[in-house]
This record gives sequence, C-alpha cells and structure tokens, in this order.
Amino acid sequence: MSQSYPFAAIVGQDDLLLAIQLVAVDPSIGGVLAMGDRGTGKSTAVRALADLLPPLSVVPDCPYGCDPSTLAHQACNHCQTQAKPKARKVLKPVPVVDLPLGATEDRVLGSLDLDKALRHGERAFSPGLLAQAHRGFLYIDEVNLLEDHLVDLLIDVAASGENRVERDGLSVRHPARFVLVGSGNPEEGELRPQLLDRFGLSVDVKTPQDIGQRVEVIKRRDAFERDPEGFRKAWLSATEQQQQRIVKARKALEKVDLNDDVLGQCASLCQRLGTDGLRAELTLARASRCLAALQGQRKVDLSHLRRVATMALRHRLRRNPLDDTDNSLRVQRAAQEVWG
Repeated sequence: MSQSYPFAAIVGQDDLLLAIQLVAVDPSIGGVLAMGDRGTGKSTAVRALADLLPPLSVVPDCPYGCDPSTLAHQACNHCQTQAKPKARKVLKPVPVVDLPLGATEDRVLGSLDLDKALRHGERAFSPGLLAQAHRGFLYIDEVNLLEDHLVDLLIDVAASGENRVERDGLSVRHPARFVLVGSGNPEEGELRPQLLDRFGLSVDVKTPQDIGQRVEVIKRRDAFERDPEGFRKAWLSATEQQQQRIVKARKALEKVDLNDDVLGQCASLCQRLGTDGLRAELTLARASRCLAALQGQRKVDLSHLRRVATMALRHRLRRNPLDDTDNSLRVQRAAQEVWG
C-alpha cells in the first residue's frame, strides 16, 4: 500500500491546510471544496488528512465502523444482532475513502454479495464506499466531473446521514455520516448548485509564485519519492504535534465563547452578500469558533471571522451578471464595508 505524503511537510497552500484542519476539529462545518490549478497539491493535502486524526473506537467486525458508545440509539443491523457488542471495541484509523469518477452505483451504495449468493445461496449485502466512509471522509477528485446520478445519491445520503438500498431482493439501511471533500479544476466545468451547497468551506488553490517556495516543494517531493518511509519518519514529530493540536482543539471547542455580538457580525455580512438561507451564517460561526480553538483562545472575535469569511462564503454568492468580480474579492469587499 502506498504511503501518503505527510500533512506537516506540505509547503504553502495555507487556506487549504487551514480548511482541512477546521473540518478535522468540527466535522459539522461540512465538507471542503478545493478548486484550482492542476498540480498544486490538492489531492496530496486531502489524502494526508488521516495524519491529523486520532483513531476511532469501533465495534469489532462491524462493516460500518459503529461507535460502541452510541449503540443504544445508533446501532446498525449488524450490531443489533450481536451479543453484547458494547463489551468489545477496537481502534482503527479514521477512514479517508476515495470515490473514483467511474464508480458504479453498486460500488457506491453497496449491492448483493454475489460470492455468497453463488456459493451458498445466501442473500447478503456487500457494503459500498458510503459504508466504508462512515464516521470519516469521502474524497472525490475532479468532483465537478461526477455524473449526475451519483451527485443525486450523494446529496440524499449527505442530507440524511443514512444509506438505503432497495434492490436485488435486498432491503438495507445503514448509517453513512461522512465529511465530503472534493477537488477539481474549474476550467473543466462547474458543480451543480445542490452539491456545491453541501460543502461547508471552499478554497481557491493557486500555483505558488514565490521562487523559494517552489524550490522547497520540489526538494521535499523529490525526497519523499526517493524514500517515502524515511521521509515520513523525518516528519513524524511535526505530524504528531499537529494531531495533538487537533485533539486539544476538539476538547476545547465547547468552551469557546461565541457571543451574540459575533453572531450579529456574521449575520450582517451574510445579509450584505445576499446569501440564501442561514447555512452561511452557521458555517461562518462554526468555522470561526474552530479557528479560535485551534489558536488556543477562549473567545471568538472579529479577527477569526475575517480569516475564515472568504472560505465559508465565496461559493454561496448569487451570480450577478453586472459584476464579474471574483467571489473571493466580493466577500473581502463586503467584509470591509460591514466590519470596517
């Protein structure tokens, strides 16, 4: 199995790295969408996400990775049939599952287990990618090229947190709660608005222009490809520090003060931008609170809002045929007008 590039060794792309850390602290923010130039490390950063996450406690042999502490009210069909599953648990890495563009509906949702059906005449369910991604992250590279029928499936499951399969004589329901992460090149097409809305944060990834930074990227990538294991060991300490920072922020999150004045600032900016619904305010508030927790602060202030406003709002703006300004600049301009 190929080894992923260490998250701590990634050079530049500060907005993308911050967005990934924010959803690692609080998955309720929603997913991350990274759109931009080819070869800028979007996929590398996403696949390195597992480095930041502490292992999950799961029920042994559960195909969906159920949490032993929540079996009383969130057990899947498999765990409901087991004898006292709470008495046993194991640790496993947080899943970061790739959804390839050419995946079939059966591969994504799950289907009849043909091996058991042919060998034993048993009608059993073979879980798909959504089951594998439960309690973790589902990554789609070139997400803007994803076929419409798969987009419809993802929207439905992402909204409900449950996958329902009714086919081949099967009737299966299982939990499928995951954070959606997508990347792509905007020149190859746009996302459907319904899917775009499922992403909490959106980042515009550009090719670095600083010569020193470009040289450092080349040096590190070359060192990694020559000796992946040695390179990961060299960055192990920095990786562990980042993981500890994530864990500490998760524990501190509930204690971070998000007062009415800050919420009013969130609402004022979203109102000025004309965003639809209230999801924009929720995302902006949650992302700001996460940033404060990552920085070890106990209160959200305007500096946190300013730092995350663009990534939380740039993909939620209505099209204005009379204004072709980049969405990131529109958010920054509105923030300056509202907040000064």
